[in-house]
Amino acid sequence: MRVVIQRASEASVSIDGNTVGRIGRGYVCLVGFGAGDDEAKVERAVEKIRKLRIFQDDNGKTNLSIGEVGGGLLVVSQFTLYADCSKGTRPSFIYAAPPDKAERLYEYMLAYAAGKFDTVERGEFGADMKVSLINDGPFTVVLDDTCL
Repeated sequence: MRVVIQRASEASVSIDGNTVGRIGRGYVCLVGFGAGDDEAKVERAVEKIRKLRIFQDDNGKTNLSIGEVGGGLLVVSQFTLYADCSKGTRPSFIYAAPPDKAERLYEYMLAYAAGKFDTVERGEFGADMKVSLINDGPFTVVLDDTCL
């Protein structure tokens, strides 16, 4: 599992010009699933995201979690996080989870996160989405198997 977390002051995702998810201050999480991923790994990722302290406190120190600032979560599936570019110039996605498994894990992640965050918004699995955000900082963190 790979998650690219971008701290945002606002963000949205649209499909065919229609906004399907929108948050104010919070995290945009681009999520890709690997062939060996399961629900336990999804739970560990959500807990890590919930506990990350990447918002600034009153002293300007990066010390607050998303819950402490009342932030929202926008979760967007992105299998391209598993692009393998080691051979040639056309990416391979052989390490990405099959679409049916990835969609199941994506839906599980959204349901699990809904019990942990005040606001959880989403994209649509497999859709051609346009993601807009104001990356606050910018501050971007990548979670993968090394920290889950």
